[in-house]
Amino acid sequence: MSADHPAPAADDQPIVITVDADDPRYGFGVDVGGSGVKGGIVDLETGELVGDRFKITTPQPATPDAVAATVAQIVAHFGWTGRVGITLPSVVAGGVVRTAANIDKAWIGTDPYELFGRHLSSPGLSVLNDADAAGLAEVRYGSNDDDVDGVIIMLTLGTGIGSAIVLPGGQLLPNTELGHLRVGDDEAEAQASSRAKEVNDWSYKHWAGKLSRVLAEYEMLFSPALFIVGGGISRKADKWVPLLTNSTPVVPAILRNTAGIVGAAMAAEARMRP
Repeated sequence: MSADHPAPAADDQPIVITVDADDPRYGFGVDVGGSGVKGGIVDLETGELVGDRFKITTPQPATPDAVAATVAQIVAHFGWTGRVGITLPSVVAGGVVRTAANIDKAWIGTDPYELFGRHLSSPGLSVLNDADAAGLAEVRYGSNDDDVDGVIIMLTLGTGIGSAIVLPGGQLLPNTELGHLRVGDDEAEAQASSRAKEVNDWSYKHWAGKLSRVLAEYEMLFSPALFIVGGGISRKADKWVPLLTNSTPVVPAILRNTAGIVGAAMAAEARMRP
């Protein structure tokens, strides 16, 4: 079976689960995006997926019930019966979805726990912002050096800028949305996202100057010990990280496409702790 599937076939069969869903070592994460919904079983000791992830194209329109039904298909594909963590491209605060990026605006005001509870037979659910989930995963399993003592900021540079702030001890400061912070005359993501580089046809040197200015602003506000940078452009970090002029070390993300799934499973595990 391949790792990703654009859509489930009519005769798609669940895979045989090889782990005990009640074993606290294992969790399940689903990462909801504007183009695809993907999920898998996570070994919470190593941060690695157990087998392949499974992906289904995001339904259009991406309404709450349509997306929740897709999440249920992914969980059923693995025959998973344990706790489930789910990411959304949204601010999730006070048990309510507050924003909706790349999904239907009907999500705003939705109670995601009630919604997914209707579609899933799970003993426990956790729902959080997608960038927050990626940050949790990268700090625990990816780029974090054991010698780093302080705030770590994870940024995803893509169409916009997603952000996660992880405090010492692994505690998350949720829903930071640093890409919308104004730096100078414009929002940070209008200057430092990979889309801004592409649309404006900037060289790496010119774009690195813009990114350095944004990172310096974040440094002034949060005094981080480390920046972890994800998104497709992180694969070419050797071309632009050496050009940055901000003070805080910058390292590329390691987990990349699995970070959201892993972080979602971590959040579900944390929610289930007594």
